[in-house]
Amino acid sequence: MIQFENVSKQFEDGTKAVDKLNLSINEGELIALIGPSGCGKTTTMKMINKLLLPTEGSIYINGEDISKVDEVKLRRNIGYVIQRIGLLPHMTIEENIALIPKLKGWTSEKWKPRVDELLNLVGLDPNTFRHRYPLELSGGQQQRVGVIRALAAEPPIILMDEPFSALDPISREQLQDELKRIQEQIHKTIIFVTHDMDEALKIADRIVLMREGRIEQIATPDELLQSPANTFVEDFIGVHRRGVSENKEMKTIESLDLLPISETNHKTLLIDSKSTIKEAIELLLTYRAETAVIQKNDQPIGTISKDLLLTELANLSMKGGTINE
Repeated sequence: MIQFENVSKQFEDGTKAVDKLNLSINEGELIALIGPSGCGKTTTMKMINKLLLPTEGSIYINGEDISKVDEVKLRRNIGYVIQRIGLLPHMTIEENIALIPKLKGWTSEKWKPRVDELLNLVGLDPNTFRHRYPLELSGGQQQRVGVIRALAAEPPIILMDEPFSALDPISREQLQDELKRIQEQIHKTIIFVTHDMDEALKIADRIVLMREGRIEQIATPDELLQSPANTFVEDFIGVHRRGVSENKEMKTIESLDLLPISETNHKTLLIDSKSTIKEAIELLLTYRAETAVIQKNDQPIGTISKDLLLTELANLSMKGGTINE
């Protein structure tokens, strides 16, 4: 689908952002590009839609050298989602989503149903949101619109440049889940730039870990956790993530000391015992609950408090860095 062959990018000040990169991205694959600041991940992504041009080497999409493709035509067939969302404030949500389909000559009979279909896809009622303006939406809702705007003209490739990093933790987790769910339906080729290893591990089919313009390792999340290629990869992943991966029970609620059911009056929030500590905390925060009843096989087995979960999360982070480093 996308092929980098000995691609390098050097800027006018002499900085070599990407150095002889070779990378193959398969059709329908969600690839996460990750690494320290200045490692070349965003530069690599921007060369796919010719926002930046390589100094040397070639990039191919479906076997075609993109240096020979008109950049306007190329970009209209590549969705692009950025951190700042980029919705046009003077346009309605409908107009924002329909922008590229209209530029490609779609009739209203074609793009109007597409707008409604996409709004429904991310849980935004078309009748409620179609004629609103971006500033009338929350940050999470705006970012959902940003994602589906990139899908509107049905591009085969979608580039996502740290799209969720400016959101609060709960909205961010929700949009990560939303992206995974959408990708299961649409099977687009997605290149996702992130600085958050937890995010990459959660959403990616494969992770490309970069340093100083070169690839240190390409692997599935499980392969990366179980078999890091070198000490740099080990350090970047973090000991706590590898430890949690190798002993998944430590991550789940049922491994903790639960209180008896009788010791709480807060029985409305139910959490499955297989839920992770982070998932449980997010539910408690979402519903503003201090405790929850834990269920196993649909039967209550005890209760858990938010304070205990936060303590356990802190203990995990102390094993090798912060949870979201």
